[in-house]
Amino acid sequence: MTSLSTTPATAVREVGEGQKDDAQRIERIRQAAYRIRRNALDMGEVQGQGYIGQALGVADVLAVVYTDQLRYRPEDPHWADRDRFLLSIGHYAIALYAALAEAGIIPVEELESYGSDDSRLPMSGMASYTPGMEISGGSLGHGLGVATGMALGLRHLGNPARVFNLLSDGELDEGSTWEAAMACAHHGLDNVTAIVDVNALQADGPTAGVLRTEPVVDKWRAFGWHALRVDGNDVAALVSAFDELREHRGSPAVLICDTRIGSGVPLLENREKAHFMRVEEHEWELARTQLQEGLAR
Repeated sequence: MTSLSTTPATAVREVGEGQKDDAQRIERIRQAAYRIRRNALDMGEVQGQGYIGQALGVADVLAVVYTDQLRYRPEDPHWADRDRFLLSIGHYAIALYAALAEAGIIPVEELESYGSDDSRLPMSGMASYTPGMEISGGSLGHGLGVATGMALGLRHLGNPARVFNLLSDGELDEGSTWEAAMACAHHGLDNVTAIVDVNALQADGPTAGVLRTEPVVDKWRAFGWHALRVDGNDVAALVSAFDELREHRGSPAVLICDTRIGSGVPLLENREKAHFMRVEEHEWELARTQLQEGLAR
């Protein structure tokens, strides 16, 4: 395995910190997304397989969140006024570990231990193991309920922190998600931002064939949410959308992100059985080369 990509010397701690102009802002995020993808590939090589496609697909979203939107202190993951980022899709942990390393919350060197015995980085996210992991993922459909309760608690405390919850489109199959959506809107929790990764694929096959959830935006709006939909692999579109959602008041907000499994690595973008992906030993270096070539374009 090649060396893991290093994290920038400084991590963004406050929203807007270091933003001089849009071009610099977007390029900074693009570079962060590249490192998240590169480190996810390197972690995947440790096991030879895993949820690599989802990690590559959601990297742009995580780069915007962790380098541009989230308030946090890398040296103090339990800072009371931090924004909370809840990963309810526990199998996306490989992507979040790469983002936490980019943020300076966990050491980049520790990524090499991914999925190993006694590692703080298990293959499915565990809050008790990993700094910066707010909840344990597993059975889908719990994240938004936790986010709703957490946001209510923060409101009662007078804490200005925001709560972000990354869901998969598969979690929209779960009734608990929509119960939480109703409760969140009922209480007017405008400190909640849900992010739905719509990659159109689930363990049992294409999302549309498992349980049709479209029209997704209309459904969230009917439940009382401020809803936007963007190309989740377009950094500029993501930045614009997150900026709008940050200013919204009066109701919770949701960003529907259409992403591509394996985004940034053509070799993996059209791989069959991409939900849990097996990558051959000789393909890892080719994947890294394609990722580097894409950054240069």
